[in-house]
Amino acid sequence: MDLPMHGKRVGIEVHQLRYKCRECGQTFYEPLPSTDDKRGCTKRLIEYIEKQSLKRTFVSLSNEIGLNEKTIRNIFRDYMNRLEKSVRFQTPQWLGIDEIYIIRPRCVITNIQDNTIIDILPDRNKPTVITYLQSLPDRQRISYVAMDMWRPYRDAVSLVLPQAQVVVDKFHVVKMANHALETVRKSVREGLTPKERRTLMHDRHILLKRQANLDIREQLILSSWTGTLKDLGLAYELKEEFYRIWEIQSQQEALYRLKQWRERIPDHLIFAFKDLLSALKNWQDEIFAYFDHPITNAYTECLNGLIRVMNRMGRGYSFDALRAKILFTEGTQKVKKLNYKQQDFSKLTDSDLTYSFVTIVRESPGETNLGVDISTLIRLLEEGKI
Repeated sequence: MDLPMHGKRVGIEVHQLRYKCRECGQTFYEPLPSTDDKRGCTKRLIEYIEKQSLKRTFVSLSNEIGLNEKTIRNIFRDYMNRLEKSVRFQTPQWLGIDEIYIIRPRCVITNIQDNTIIDILPDRNKPTVITYLQSLPDRQRISYVAMDMWRPYRDAVSLVLPQAQVVVDKFHVVKMANHALETVRKSVREGLTPKERRTLMHDRHILLKRQANLDIREQLILSSWTGTLKDLGLAYELKEEFYRIWEIQSQQEALYRLKQWRERIPDHLIFAFKDLLSALKNWQDEIFAYFDHPITNAYTECLNGLIRVMNRMGRGYSFDALRAKILFTEGTQKVKKLNYKQQDFSKLTDSDLTYSFVTIVRESPGETNLGVDISTLIRLLEEGKI
């Protein structure tokens, strides 16, 4: 089989000569350097399948080319194994650990400084994260790790990266205040009429918005609900006050304001804020490390929805195929070119130094692959090119 032409499958009929060795008596065919040794197709068709498999489904390629779908999967798998060995992303100083739901929760490793994706792991279990972190080159250069409040992440980082400061992503903390407000809203609706319940349900998005972002109409609706339902009004004030804590610059002042905030929660509303209070108790050091090191995974969050769209568009893809599309699609990786002073010439031999300066710069390790640029990946996903 060869490259398709004008939408038609192409097959090449080859007549090979067979030879016999006069000394050992074995027979063999004349070599065909343009064909693949493992499969009945040309090497250029293999290259075509490798590139197209990152953009299209295996079934569509099979229908176009005429090869079995299983053969195309095997070609894709070999291609991925080569890419895994040849494409190396730089280990960042600010590491992000988050998750994306692709069929099931997957762990996403990001470079927070450069807004890139480094890898997507098959799951978010502790052994998987430990194995990955241990495989990172120069992992001692990692200074900060941003994550959500998933204990296996913290345990893995503490074991493999003891020098790194763990910082809990503040967006995972403040959204728990919204969950507490929702719990109160659901509890107070029991005493409302069916019509009032439906109205309150439709107005819930106003309660979840920050007060500074409300327009005049929304402020009137909010005041009517919080004025009528006292517990809902108190829960809303507690939510807003908790958000304002994260606008403070000093960690010491933030801890003081948090203490005051806790004391304002009445006993009969403790049930709604139970999860948030428990998280603040168990993760206080990591949560308030944000005030000294304000790093988050916020940029990664905008990618989750688009990757889910790609997952739906590619029903039938395996996780390996989706991961490859995200990490290895041509044109998505952010490459940083080093200047002359940043480049490492220590590995050059004496013979290398006989060349001109231009040749040395060109042949030296002058580029660093920072990972998959998130903004580029989002743009290509929106344009339907992935």
